[in-house]
Amino acid sequence: MSNTLKEKEQLIIKRDELRTRLDSIEKDYRQGLDSDLEEQAVQLENAEVQEAIAKSTAEELKRIEEKLAKLA
Repeated sequence: MSNTLKEKEQLIIKRDELRTRLDSIEKDYRQGLDSDLEEQAVQLENAEVQEAIAKSTAEELKRIEEKLAKLA
């Protein structure tokens, strides 16, 4: 297998992992807040972290998709 094919395969695997991660974060957002107030406080604290992770993941996903487009 050529280096280009190996690189493309690795990028596709990483792309799929990132898409799964973003889907998971979005699913968590769609569930909304828990009815328990203490749990809501924890969820709101975690929301900021999840937002940063989602942004970073989306940026990395964009870079990978750009690389894949160049290899196509």
